[in-house]
Amino acid sequence: MVFGGSLLLSLRAAQVDPRVLFAADARANVARFVRGMFPPDLSPAFLRFLAVPVVETIQISIAGTALAVLIGLPLGLLATSTLTWSGVLHERRRASARALGFVPYAGARALLSVFRSIPEFVWAFMFVRAVGLGPFPGVLALGFHTGGVLGKLFGEVLEDVGPRPLEALQAAGASRPAVLLDGIVPQAIPQFFAYALYRWEVNIRAAAVLGFVGAGGLGQRIHLAISLFLEHQLLTLILAVYLMVTLVDASSGWLRRRIV
Repeated sequence: MVFGGSLLLSLRAAQVDPRVLFAADARANVARFVRGMFPPDLSPAFLRFLAVPVVETIQISIAGTALAVLIGLPLGLLATSTLTWSGVLHERRRASARALGFVPYAGARALLSVFRSIPEFVWAFMFVRAVGLGPFPGVLALGFHTGGVLGKLFGEVLEDVGPRPLEALQAAGASRPAVLLDGIVPQAIPQFFAYALYRWEVNIRAAAVLGFVGAGGLGQRIHLAISLFLEHQLLTLILAVYLMVTLVDASSGWLRRRIV
C-alpha cells in the first residue's frame, strides 16, 4: 500500500501522462524523424571516418574502468568495516584502537558517496573545463564516478565474506595480513572481477554519450549529427553504438565465465 501510494504521488509529481506520447502530433513527429533517418549513411568515406571515434570510445571505456579500479579498490578496502575497525580481525584490539580505525572508514565512505553521487555527464563537464576537450576528460569522468560505485561494491563484497575461514586462520595463529591474504582475498577476487567487468559494460554506453560535452568518442559525432539534422548519419552512429555495446557485452560475459 505504501509503495502504491508513493508510485501514484510520484507519477503525479512527475506529470506522467502517457496520452501525450500517443497523441497525433507526437506520433507524426516521431514518424517523420524515423523516416528521415533511413537509409543509414553507409558510404565508405563515412564508415572510414567513423572508425576513429568508435575506437576512441572503446579506449575511453577501458581506460576509465581501469582508473575506476585504481580509485575504488583502496577506498573500498578502507570503507570495509571488518577490515578497519570491527569483526574478527579486531576482536583482540583495544576499544580505542578500534575507534581510531573508524576515522578512515567514515572518510572513505563519504568520499565514495561524493564520487558516485555526481553523474558521469557532470564529471565530464567539469573535467572539460579543467583539462580541455578530448578523450582525457571522458576517462577522468568515468574513472571518478565508476570508482565511487566500485569502491562501494568492493567494500560490500569484503564485508559479506564468510567469517568461519577467518576465525579458523586466526585460531591457528595467523597474523592479520595472513588472514586478509589467505582468508578474505580468495573469496572476494571473483566478485571483484565480475563487478569490474559489469561496470565496463556500463561505461561503454556512458562513453558513447560523454562527447555531448566535448569529452570525445562517438558522443561528439552524435551531437553534431543531431545539431546539423544529419539524420542518415545519426542512424549509422546509433547502429555503431548498438554493435559496439553488443560486442562488449559478449566479451564481458565470456570473460566472466572464464574468471568467476
